[in-house]
Amino acid sequence: MKTNKVITSLLVVGIFSSPLAHATNGYFSHGYGMKAKGMAGAATATASDTFGGANNPASMVWVGDRLDVGVDWFKPIRSSERTGAGDPTLNGSVSSDSNGFAIPEFGYNKMLNQNMSLGITVYGNGGMNTDYAGGQLPYGGTCANPSLPGTPTGGFNPGTGTDPATSTYNLLCGNGRLGVDLMQLMIAPTVAYKVNETNSIGISPLLGYQKFKADGLEAFSGFSTDASSLTGKGYDSATGLGVRVGWQGKVSDTVTLGAAYSSKMKYGKFDKYKGLFAEEGGFDTPANWNVGIAIKAMPKMTVAIDYQKIDYSGVNSVGNPSTTACDGVAAAPCVGGGVPGSLGGTDGRGFGWGDVRIVKLGVEHEYSDVLTLRAGYSKNNNPISSSDVTFNIIAPGVITTHYTLGFTYATAKDAEITMAYMHAKEDSVTGSSLFNSWTGGTSGTETIKMFQDSLGIAYGIKW
Repeated sequence: MKTNKVITSLLVVGIFSSPLAHATNGYFSHGYGMKAKGMAGAATATASDTFGGANNPASMVWVGDRLDVGVDWFKPIRSSERTGAGDPTLNGSVSSDSNGFAIPEFGYNKMLNQNMSLGITVYGNGGMNTDYAGGQLPYGGTCANPSLPGTPTGGFNPGTGTDPATSTYNLLCGNGRLGVDLMQLMIAPTVAYKVNETNSIGISPLLGYQKFKADGLEAFSGFSTDASSLTGKGYDSATGLGVRVGWQGKVSDTVTLGAAYSSKMKYGKFDKYKGLFAEEGGFDTPANWNVGIAIKAMPKMTVAIDYQKIDYSGVNSVGNPSTTACDGVAAAPCVGGGVPGSLGGTDGRGFGWGDVRIVKLGVEHEYSDVLTLRAGYSKNNNPISSSDVTFNIIAPGVITTHYTLGFTYATAKDAEITMAYMHAKEDSVTGSSLFNSWTGGTSGTETIKMFQDSLGIAYGIKW
């Protein structure tokens, strides 16, 4: 495999990795690599492709010389609704318009000698992605009420004009379309080393690039430390660094164990959105870790079980609660000149996401010399609580259950095609609207929902 071909493939994948929209385990994917996706992401203790940089760096030294390229068609269906408001002008529902995304993947590995490998994995995160049309709420009513208590501007949003026929609001009382788009591209060069015949270790420096934009949040301008850097600023980007380390060990002829840890990835600030995210535009990728076991239950059947924890609470812009002590308070220092630290402050509001804990179960069966079948199931806790539903209308990461199927078919001695399908059943969270803090409890309840499907294909070659 010529170096220039590998570099060209990497650049192509990087260019087309922008439209990412995972929203499965929070905003992490349910799996990385098509084989792992067919087993619900259970890959910590396996070594079958070049996605160790995303799963477990120590696995790469067992893979050999190999290249994997694939694409996953991901379809999340998201909707939000507010009901039961005393003022019916606040009631409404909307579904996201952006529902299909092509998510590429790339991996390459080269054995430097029989005990050491050098490889690279390119993968994506994302999923805080919504694209709601505006116009659900009519002109006037609660959205434009100038006498609401506890709001720094005396109301939410005066609107874009005075003509009721043209001055409507989105579901969060903002102007025009409502939504956010977060995209993260990760590049993980990986070195792995065989400590002995049964154990290996690996390390992957993580190089990250992320883009973000937000629209339709004008109703929260009075709650921002910098309303000019809150919404409608187009895309902003930032780069970040982190590291993933891993171990894999075969403890018997039938049992392999694995463990991996990824540090928090520290990114530069989203300066265009320093009035939205805590720490003046900070948005880091949370630390996460996973452990796993792979059991050769039968000569041609392997059962893999993973446990993963994602520390969303360790990132202020994601984990901080969306409510504050100032909500609904019509007295200093909570009114006048904006609420200090509410949005964009050092310890400002976030999306209220809790840590996610995931159990993944995958089964792989060698049906024949050329066909391998896979299936998987994963379950995680919901990161969003009922008290944070309003903010998460734009980031409804509520999925908790995944079902997967997959297969690999050998097209030649050293080449194969892998496909994987995932279905995430519909999950929802309902809670009291944050607007109740300012309307005396007359703003009803809100519900966010999502279900997902994905279908992917990858080509792998060994030499």
